[in-house]
Amino acid sequence: MPAIGQPAPMLKGATSDGGTLALADLAGRWVALYFYPKDNTPGCTREAQDFRDLYAEFRKRRAEVIGVSRDSAKSHDGFARKHALPFPLVSDADEAWCKAFDVIHEKVLYGKRHLGVVRSTFLIDPDGRLACEWRGVKVPGHAQAVLDAIPRK
Repeated sequence: MPAIGQPAPMLKGATSDGGTLALADLAGRWVALYFYPKDNTPGCTREAQDFRDLYAEFRKRRAEVIGVSRDSAKSHDGFARKHALPFPLVSDADEAWCKAFDVIHEKVLYGKRHLGVVRSTFLIDPDGRLACEWRGVKVPGHAQAVLDAIPRK
């Protein structure tokens, strides 16, 4: 897992539109990389909608938004279409992205322990270095906080 100021892992993955996204291809731009547990669940839907609603502001700051979960690209495609998401969703079925950013941890749901994605966001600067991180994210106001961390041009 990268520390603040260190280079972010240069990963590649399948996207909701059937393409491939490589973090290296986004050099020169800010990248808001957010990890979420599951498509079409209430908190994950609200988070995606919040990033969607602020997407034009992210773009004004030369920033890209990327969502990542362990769902399939097909699941992502339906989720993205249903909520008109203008940014890519990466399918991390092999957990390479989740492991690289250390977002899979033991969680407890209804008294049962399991390994799951801890809602987290990483801001990567135009030089490919980790600028900020948010772990254990609470959805309300989070997308705005990420946007506020990106300098205005």
